[in-house]
Amino acid sequence: MNPLTIKIIRSRKPAVCLIAALFICLSFISTSFAATPETVITTDSIKNISITIYNRDLALVRDVRQFTLPKGEIVLAYSGISARIMPETALFKAKGVNILEQNFEYDLLTPDSLLKKYVGHQVEIIKKHPTTGEETTIPATVLSTNNGVVIKIGNRIETGIPGRLAFPDVPDNLRVKPTLCLLAKSNKSASREMELTYLTTGLGWQADYVAELNNAENSVDLRGWVTLKNNSGTTYSNARLQLVAGDVNRVTPEVRPRAMLYKSASPASVMDTAMKEESLLDFHLYTLGRTTTIKNNQNKQVSLLEATSVPCVKEYIVRGNNAMFTAKRGDEARKIKVGVFLTTENTRTNHLGIPMPAGTVRVYKKDSVGALQFVGEDRIDHTPENEEIRLKLGDAFDVTAWRKQTDFKKVSGFSGYNYTYEAAFEVVIKNALKKESTVQVRDTIPGDWNVKSESLPHKKLSAHAARWDVKVPAKGSATLTYRVLVKY
Repeated sequence: MNPLTIKIIRSRKPAVCLIAALFICLSFISTSFAATPETVITTDSIKNISITIYNRDLALVRDVRQFTLPKGEIVLAYSGISARIMPETALFKAKGVNILEQNFEYDLLTPDSLLKKYVGHQVEIIKKHPTTGEETTIPATVLSTNNGVVIKIGNRIETGIPGRLAFPDVPDNLRVKPTLCLLAKSNKSASREMELTYLTTGLGWQADYVAELNNAENSVDLRGWVTLKNNSGTTYSNARLQLVAGDVNRVTPEVRPRAMLYKSASPASVMDTAMKEESLLDFHLYTLGRTTTIKNNQNKQVSLLEATSVPCVKEYIVRGNNAMFTAKRGDEARKIKVGVFLTTENTRTNHLGIPMPAGTVRVYKKDSVGALQFVGEDRIDHTPENEEIRLKLGDAFDVTAWRKQTDFKKVSGFSGYNYTYEAAFEVVIKNALKKESTVQVRDTIPGDWNVKSESLPHKKLSAHAARWDVKVPAKGSATLTYRVLVKY
């Protein structure tokens, strides 16, 4: 490269000097970049590629290519990278190669962009005779493309294009695909292993689960899937896939994560085809035991886990809110929903025991003729090993409940605070099923509280939660009554 010389422009206005010097500097850099020989590093040179996908539209791509580079300065034009790359996160490594500058060029070749590049230049218009079909070529100059095309044909100015346009060439600054251009200096001519690591948006994943409930409603067969979505603008062929479950912190509004913080594990020499799980900082990393191809604009599903005969418990739950303990309600009984839940533990004894990424669980059950029917779905959060999984399938049809406030009074209180309330309730539960059902009545109670009387014993679940288990006979009903003193 020729040495850069900037002449100091003497002026009484310092801003003029600064702008002039900056213009000269940028003009030189731009000219030298364009004049340097370009080598296109195509996807055919990919040696291996690894993708780590995070939960919130973020992925880390590690692209290793083998290519012979000449000695000296050269522009490495990386094709086949993500169109949604975050250029500021790109990290290039190759022995004997230094990077001087990098540009991400996303001005892609389209009919519109090509026409705009030829404003002020000559093109050819090809016209076809409507009767003979003979084609004639007419030279024309593109004058403008703003709100339509303005061209000059001979001495006439016309709008619109009276035929097909033919261009002599594609301008150098138009790319067929998004390209990362690196101005590099190689110490010798040799075959190089080049590693490009970068972060990109447009790649995401989510976990989806399918559960089949058995006839006895006490166990499920569970299948977990990872759904991959690729809208990054490129295809990743035979890629090693890793997924991170957990909420990785990202800076907003300027998204500038550092690529080197998320380091992929080295490929194993012998790998299974199932997803392997391991800890990564305070997150969980899942690695697919084989390579896979993720095409652009594709949704792809990969098996995450499979477990059979996972024990579960079906629960009926009636919930109350804390407002009913501090205010008088109407005298009429109100019908309340009875929720249907499935509960299990994520343990090895239950044939699970793997940290489960957040996702939607869809539950099916066979009908009387053996056909699967959809019976509900719920979303689970990231669930570590040995933690409870609770799914709400919907509201019961045959188990119903009515709640009535039978008594309410303010026992004491002054100056708008430190009130003491006493409230009494009656909950009537009916069961139209042919078998006995147990319904949990769960109330959230504010302040300091004490159950003064009750028809069934309660369980104190937490500082502000109580539960009563009400057994309701088949084709019958049961009534729960209780009185609570609340200091609030």
